[in-house]
Amino acid sequence: MYSEKVMDHFNNPRNTGDMENPDGIGHVGNPVCGDIMELYIKVKDDIITDAKFKTFGCGAAIATSSMVTEMVKGKSLADALKISNKAVAEALGGLPAIKMHCSVLAEEALSSAIDDYLKKNPTRNTDALRKLHKTPHHEETE
Repeated sequence: MYSEKVMDHFNNPRNTGDMENPDGIGHVGNPVCGDIMELYIKVKDDIITDAKFKTFGCGAAIATSSMVTEMVKGKSLADALKISNKAVAEALGGLPAIKMHCSVLAEEALSSAIDDYLKKNPTRNTDALRKLHKTPHHEETE
């Protein structure tokens, strides 16, 4: 059973659609379940000022995509890289264990978007960010 918050983010997803001239784009997918996420970020002075997503997948995939975009707005790149799948799931009031992979995809889409930004802006890719970026945070079970 899904929490009220999961259902709200599924039925009324925030920050959906394309972004004009994104600073970073993250693409991830899960070949087992077929979920595909694309996450876009705008960055100014190392702060994520906007985030949008497009997701093809189940309700939990849409809800986790929506939630992660809400969580990253206004965060520094370093703080955004610390957002774990568990934090996304907790922000949604929990996910069934069988759907935790959706929160992993949301974390990985964010990480991929930040990685794309850093590749395009190598002077922003500090040692501290590289270390954070290489540290896995996700947990598959609750």
